[in-house]
Amino acid sequence: MKNEKAFIFDLDGVIVDTAKYHYLAWKNLANSLGFDFTEEQNEQLKGVSRVKSLEILLGVGKVNLSEEKKEALLKEKNKKYLAYVNTMTSAEILPGVNKLLQFLEANKIKFALGSASKNAPLILEKVGLLKRFYAIVDGNDVTKAKPDPEVFLIGAKKLNTAPENCIVVEDAIAGIQAANSAKMTSIGIGDKTVLSEADYVFESMNEITSDFLQNLIN
Repeated sequence: MKNEKAFIFDLDGVIVDTAKYHYLAWKNLANSLGFDFTEEQNEQLKGVSRVKSLEILLGVGKVNLSEEKKEALLKEKNKKYLAYVNTMTSAEILPGVNKLLQFLEANKIKFALGSASKNAPLILEKVGLLKRFYAIVDGNDVTKAKPDPEVFLIGAKKLNTAPENCIVVEDAIAGIQAANSAKMTSIGIGDKTVLSEADYVFESMNEITSDFLQNLIN
């Protein structure tokens, strides 16, 4: 294991924002079942598995379905979500991301993606970032969801870097907890009160300066 620093990025809410597409796909599903699903209700689905998300959605609509029908609905939801994903372009890369990746590339610091999404490679390809990542860890590689550190530990292995030399960039508390339990440095992107367990918190990637990064990697 090399003792050089390396970065691992979460995808959704850090690199791009696909949460809106998940919401639209769930809302579409709810409408097809005869009820509405608001953005407020959608908050309950954050960081929750697809199967559990469907259960919450059906609970909102007070709808009871067979396991077979639920399975069909999950496939339908994913199809709708992927239709949205296929329209994505580089315009959807969040502010500050390119600047940070350019800094890492200029300083020859490797970076990986650590996401629970099985669609992560497709999304990165659509926004033109796939080839820039040294390694990808997605939903096909992991069996345990964050806050379990599995996704980041696999990332460290693929980067050939010791976990304590990895820096994780996350927007969810479960991801921060996963990074912390992997003994990695954690950077939270978002609300300081929500992400208080992170080593550092920035409201957006745009706030991360070259000086801060330089100090971090030294």
